[in-house]
Amino acid sequence: MQRLSKPPTSRAARIVACCMTAIFGAACPTGVYTPPAPPAAPAAAPPLVVDTAAMDAHLKYLADDLLEGRAPATRGGELAARYIATTFQALGLTGAGSDGSYYQPVSLVGLTPRPTFVWGGRGATALRYLDDFVAWAQRPDSNIVADGDVVFVGYGIAAPEWQWDDYKDMDVRGKVLLMLVNDPGLQDSTVFNGKALAYYGRWTYKLEEATRRGAVGVVMIHTAASATYPWEVVRSSWSVEQFMIEGDAAGDLAFGSWVTEDAARRALGARRLNLDSLTAAAARRDFKPVATGIHVAVTVSSALRHVRSSNVVAKLTGSDTALAREVVVLTAHYDHKGIGPAVNGDSIYNGAEDNASGVAALLGAAEALVRAPRPKRSLLFIATTAEESGLLGSQAYVSAPLVPLARTAAALNIDVANVHGATRDIASLGMERSSLGQAFAAAARAESLTATGDPDPTKGSFFRSDHFPFARAGVPSLSIETGVNFVGRPASWGREEADRYTEQRYHQPSDEYSAAFTYQGMAQQVRVMVRLAVAVANAPALPSWLPSSEFQRGRTAP
Repeated sequence: MQRLSKPPTSRAARIVACCMTAIFGAACPTGVYTPPAPPAAPAAAPPLVVDTAAMDAHLKYLADDLLEGRAPATRGGELAARYIATTFQALGLTGAGSDGSYYQPVSLVGLTPRPTFVWGGRGATALRYLDDFVAWAQRPDSNIVADGDVVFVGYGIAAPEWQWDDYKDMDVRGKVLLMLVNDPGLQDSTVFNGKALAYYGRWTYKLEEATRRGAVGVVMIHTAASATYPWEVVRSSWSVEQFMIEGDAAGDLAFGSWVTEDAARRALGARRLNLDSLTAAAARRDFKPVATGIHVAVTVSSALRHVRSSNVVAKLTGSDTALAREVVVLTAHYDHKGIGPAVNGDSIYNGAEDNASGVAALLGAAEALVRAPRPKRSLLFIATTAEESGLLGSQAYVSAPLVPLARTAAALNIDVANVHGATRDIASLGMERSSLGQAFAAAARAESLTATGDPDPTKGSFFRSDHFPFARAGVPSLSIETGVNFVGRPASWGREEADRYTEQRYHQPSDEYSAAFTYQGMAQQVRVMVRLAVAVANAPALPSWLPSSEFQRGRTAP
């Protein structure tokens, strides 16, 4: 690290310098940055100024190879957490941890899998790890050995409110369940939410339901259309260390796995079963489970470690003595995939867009909110850990909240922020589910932006980031997304760029910092997030779910 020949002069440089000295052991210089005191009385809000230079600095550091992909409970992950905490401190936010620190400990079990997978009857076939299958332990054991007869259970869904039951009356205890990804609406627009993915279509739900029914293992059949991402994403996501929350009850389920479409076709074909016919049957309510005649044996040897990571937590106390006991939560996850299989010689999964960008936006919002008139309710900033392992950091927070969930007004999330330019619109996940939608639209209008819902509901993105555990626990929640109508670009460019990201960079080492990143779009998102947070924090009543939503305070989703 080069020494500065003179004190940094910009706010961005002063904050980054303070954080670097704190991370590497020196004291943070006094007087480097003192946040302005809030005004004595509310005044007309000035135009929101967002420090894009600071956000670029945050993103560039967090996505650097030095941090080795920011996996939980690694040196790089701890550096990221320390950087975020010291940035919060430099901004003048107080530590929100139960001990007054900037950390909420999250105890995890890390498992690095080395699986084998053999299935068939006579002449059983051993699948090739990463090429044909991935598998992982569903229990915190270093050596999983499991086998069972394979039952095809369609989409693996039991949804009484949709009059849907793929299991019927079959007892699947001790069986290995073969199932499709997504939900039947993918084939039939008249059931579930049509092509808009319901939570029942998420692989996380499928494992939960299989656990409830006493299955020994789950095999999910991957297609790019049903999963909404290519096999390369599955390969890279499940070949690195996996985590679970220490002490979580695992049930009987021993393993989860994905197989390629080709591998599934070959195995079923050997038993004179046709995957296309089975898939078509699975789209009907009268579908019944099919005993395939296939037997599967799976072993998962895992390097096991019991570790502690942390959510990074900071608070801006509200101005109203009574309402300050309530909080508006703002979240972004700081973890990524760490070091994994090399692609084109690069083994560091930097996660620049996913989600160093979101953390940079969260820190930008925190700085803007510190400078603005203080709202009535308090603001709680949470940079979560272990999101990539199944939203574990946010789930750990919801299980042991620092502020009771009944006093949590809303959760506002940002994951994969816009680093590609200004837009004419801004999207959100969940705006149609609660009264937050109207407040979000008003915040967008204040920035001359058109508010839209999920730009691609087929992906089920509402269920895939850190606002979702809050929603399941009853807290109105919303995630701010990138719009698709980019200034100075053809009408189709935004969607095409999103598809390029999914196909070429998502969960890949190629998700790296680029000097071509621009921050006008991220600044738009931050300003909308700030306006929305302030509106919720100053509103007379807490936001509420709409009657049509599956979420309500005090009621969890399936």
